[in-house]
Amino acid sequence: MNPETEFREGLDQLASHYHDILSLLGEDPEREGLLKTPLRVAKAMQILTRGYTQDPHKVLTDALFAEEYDQMVIVKDIDFFSMCEHHLLPFYGKAHVAYIPNGYITGLSKIARVVDIYSHRLQVQERMTQQIKECIQSTLHPLGVMVVVEAKHTCMQMRGVEKQNAITTTSDFCGAFNQAKTREEFMNLLRGDF
Repeated sequence: MNPETEFREGLDQLASHYHDILSLLGEDPEREGLLKTPLRVAKAMQILTRGYTQDPHKVLTDALFAEEYDQMVIVKDIDFFSMCEHHLLPFYGKAHVAYIPNGYITGLSKIARVVDIYSHRLQVQERMTQQIKECIQSTLHPLGVMVVVEAKHTCMQMRGVEKQNAITTTSDFCGAFNQAKTREEFMNLLRGDF
């Protein structure tokens, strides 16, 4: 399914609700500039939440290869955009993912796809970080996984405290990354300290 051209069931009903929302906000949804807005927003929301229709475990297993590599594999600076489930406003940033293979590796792009799938759901950053880690752990059964996510939240930038430069960092890890030395190696590699 191409999320830019194929849409899920309920698109027209979603557009109807956005028509009502425009009215409730005090706008005239029948004026020229807003005539197509309800449908545009409905399509955008389906694209921004396409992760509900995708299976991140299948993405990893579709490119699973036996390999005796047992050192850290890091995919860093994975750009993502997500929607805060509390305000339906975007948060965005970078995810950094490391795993230590245990007989199997996956295609590097598949790690980025897992981030993409979980970020394309209504989220909180803490849960998204944990979901990425748990998916890789339960699917690949590596010796360890660590995920660090850095993000800016427009709900903090545009409303509430209005702090435009605040960055939120979350992490989750398991297995070999429970050792401080392994976590430190990961963080050093993220910074480029070889």
